[in-house]
Amino acid sequence: MFEQGVIKVEKEREFGDLKAAVEKAFAADRVTKYLKVLDSRKIRVRDLDAVFAADAIDRAAGEKAGTAQSLYSSLPVSDQAQVREFYLSKIEEVDPALRAKFHKLYQYY
Repeated sequence: MFEQGVIKVEKEREFGDLKAAVEKAFAADRVTKYLKVLDSRKIRVRDLDAVFAADAIDRAAGEKAGTAQSLYSSLPVSDQAQVREFYLSKIEEVDPALRAKFHKLYQYY
């Protein structure tokens, strides 16, 4: 059976704050707003760099603009990779009906 390796988070406070913002953005009552922000800017849901540049997570989570991007930038590469993996898992948890509605955001090309 596959067991994912554990990588220690180096900057726990920043990592936790960013993870909480991502969770807020993907909360059932906010995910539609988040996807609408991405749609209006023509940003694919898997393009995390563009998501940060557009302050999409901040808008959906109710945070000050630039917060998520600055937190992400302050993290070492190993923590950034864990945030990216967490984010990618959250986009796959979005309700299938909502994913169908915003299917262009989920396309690979």
